[in-house]
Amino acid sequence: MKIFQAGGLSRLFNYAKGYRKDIYLATFYSFINTLFYILPEVLIGMAVDVVVYRKESLLGRLGVPNLYHQLIILGVLTLIVWIVLSVSEFLYSSKWRNLAQQIQHQLRIDAYTHVQDADMTYFENASDGNIVTILNDDINQLERFFDNGINIMVHIISSLLIVGTLFFILAPKVAIWAFLPMPFILYGAYYVQYIIGPKYEMVRTKAGELNNRFMNNMLGIATIKSYAAEEYELNSLELKSGEYLKANAAAIRISAAITPIIRLAVMLGFLATMMYGGWLVLQGQLTISVYSILILLSQHLLWPLTYLPDVSDQFYRAMASIKRIMNLLSVPIYITSGGHAPPSTGILGAISLENLSYTYNKENKKVLNNLNLIIPSGHTVGFVGSTGTGKSTLVKLLLRFYDPTSGVIKLDGKNLKEYDLETLRRNIGYVSQDVFLFNDSIAANIAYGTFDATQEQIEQAAKLAEAHEFIMSLPQGYKTKIGERGQKLSGGQKQRLSIARAMLKNPPILILDEATSSMDNETEAAIQQSIWNITGGRTIIIIAHRLNAVRQADVIYVLENGAVIEQGDHDTLVEKADGMYAWLWQLQTGAVY
Repeated sequence: MKIFQAGGLSRLFNYAKGYRKDIYLATFYSFINTLFYILPEVLIGMAVDVVVYRKESLLGRLGVPNLYHQLIILGVLTLIVWIVLSVSEFLYSSKWRNLAQQIQHQLRIDAYTHVQDADMTYFENASDGNIVTILNDDINQLERFFDNGINIMVHIISSLLIVGTLFFILAPKVAIWAFLPMPFILYGAYYVQYIIGPKYEMVRTKAGELNNRFMNNMLGIATIKSYAAEEYELNSLELKSGEYLKANAAAIRISAAITPIIRLAVMLGFLATMMYGGWLVLQGQLTISVYSILILLSQHLLWPLTYLPDVSDQFYRAMASIKRIMNLLSVPIYITSGGHAPPSTGILGAISLENLSYTYNKENKKVLNNLNLIIPSGHTVGFVGSTGTGKSTLVKLLLRFYDPTSGVIKLDGKNLKEYDLETLRRNIGYVSQDVFLFNDSIAANIAYGTFDATQEQIEQAAKLAEAHEFIMSLPQGYKTKIGERGQKLSGGQKQRLSIARAMLKNPPILILDEATSSMDNETEAAIQQSIWNITGGRTIIIIAHRLNAVRQADVIYVLENGAVIEQGDHDTLVEKADGMYAWLWQLQTGAVY
């Protein structure tokens, strides 16, 4: 079946190798429960046999002539059947539910781990809302399927096998007529798969788009309000919700249509058993007790098929979710960790770029073009230039968010790719213009990445970042919750917390990417002085548009079209009257109008 080949149940079963014994055991419990669920009908037939044929009943012929003893035996057997039925129901229910929770948990952790390992290019092209939908809603679809759907599937298959066998043993002629609708039912279910499977894939896709819209609106609520765009966003959301509604409606029409068709087929099978079996009894070719058993068993033979629409609905929804989850787990990981650990002396911070180029594949645009430069350990360098010249891309290459298209970045003389990825990033403090803060306390946000920091160390880092004073003015000080993405703070306050976080990390390499862009001049000057105070032995890379931020750097590189067009210290570059840096300096200081 296409959906299996595309990554359905077989892919999930391959993934859940470690749970196969539990799956087999749960299936066995479901089978036993189905078997004993059928046996009461057989016992009823035997009771009819005792009442009608008395000493000539089956039990009588087996050596129990006393009718009361026969009834007692039937009573004991009935008690045993119902005890086993109850115990097996408890066993399969708890087993399937626990399996659902365990597989759901493991799948979510594995999927999230895999997503975390994906390179930044994937996140730039993927939808955050769609990823969250897969990690949450799609995996929850599997939980519902494991909780109930699989057991119903086992029940249907087991009923067909057990009851079908009994039918052919007791009355082969009746069995043929009872089974007559079966091929049409199974073929219909098989055919519906090709129609409804893609529709449920569309349902999951539309659910991801809707979730993405919700996320974007919640994150951008301030912008929505400031532009009085509430009605526009409501209409956009209504449109996305309508698409989700239509996708579900298309699937529902098909899944709902199959139920009355199956019921009609079930009725025909039951009718054939009742009429033809009754005729055989009247002809003396079938006993009343066997006829009673067949009538009762026909419910177990065909009636479970009425659950087929519901279980099919769960199944196809689950298969659509499995495909999306497995596709997420199949996202290629391009940025892999090297095995090289830093020497016992630690990373010194000497960086060299050798013929470094980077091209964004999507736009085929070369952002960095054959860069060659050396940043000695313990030096402070600045990168300036107009927007889009590759300054931030260079930082992302240093952090190995991307790998170079060509050329090499070396750290302490070794290719960056040779380093253990986690160790590399732990030795780099990164402060970006786009600050991300968590919905937690100020102290927890500063200590993020340095989780064992003491309160004294947190406060010291905040003082270096000129953040301590404003933190202490808050009602709860360092315990103050700052809201989603730090929305209770100003842009400058958020940047100061981000700088404090990097300073607490105390890395040998510190990268500041427009780290003071949202601050007033006085605060910026104070933070810059703090940075200069901690430069000893530390390699610092500053990316800035405001040249005051790089004025004291040992070397300043001016980038244009991905290449270095000027380099030198501040005084040297300012003296080049026809240089870009000099022109930018004059523009920012008011000398050019």
